[in-house]
Amino acid sequence: MILFAAIDLKDGRCVRLIRGDMATATLFNDDPAAQAQQFAASGFLWLHLVDLDGAIAGRSVNGAAVAAIRDAVDMPIQLGGGIRDRAAIEDWLALGIDRVVLGTAALRDPDLVRRAAADHPGSIAVAIDARDGRVAVAGWAEQGEIGVIELARRFTDSGVAAIVHTDIARDGTLAGVDAAATAALARAVDIPVIASGGVASLADLAALKARQRDGIAGVICGRALYDGRIDAQAALRLLAASPPC
Repeated sequence: MILFAAIDLKDGRCVRLIRGDMATATLFNDDPAAQAQQFAASGFLWLHLVDLDGAIAGRSVNGAAVAAIRDAVDMPIQLGGGIRDRAAIEDWLALGIDRVVLGTAALRDPDLVRRAAADHPGSIAVAIDARDGRVAVAGWAEQGEIGVIELARRFTDSGVAAIVHTDIARDGTLAGVDAAATAALARAVDIPVIASGGVASLADLAALKARQRDGIAGVICGRALYDGRIDAQAALRLLAASPPC
């Protein structure tokens, strides 16, 4: 199981939010590229970047910071936030971003996702951000009526590399993960699922690891790494171990 270190970008800096509320931003590093280097030095194998301003604007806003991170580290990067058309997808992949994460586009333009996944195998993921079981888009500012599993099933056999499932109510709160809900989603589709939202301890990671056979392929961790609640080396060892029987 992959542990993704999260870097959320706002105004060119590395921050964390609570439940996606921009007014709750806590600054953790003025230099996102330096933060990426710290994660690389700690042994992380993947970075998960989000252009928070871009998610609201519907276009890249923190592109300079993303490019600086790409130049600073030699490790796979997945990026989401404001990527809503083919040109943006192609631009990021050309820059060297390994996987583009599409959220709003997945709901509003699923054919775009399918075509991109077909043309770029392994490089397209779908973000399904949920509040009370319903999908939220546009930087979580808009709540839809479609359910999480219903949306996920639209991409069965599409070639999508992963589904990033975020529990908005838990995101940034250190309230713990809902491993059962993530596992239910993973069992419902044939696409690997990456969990996000609420990770606060090694126990949370262990709870997700215990559901690995359901199809949970990874977990994104942010605030708990930044404030030291989770030791990076211990977490990486835990998730790298063989899955439970």
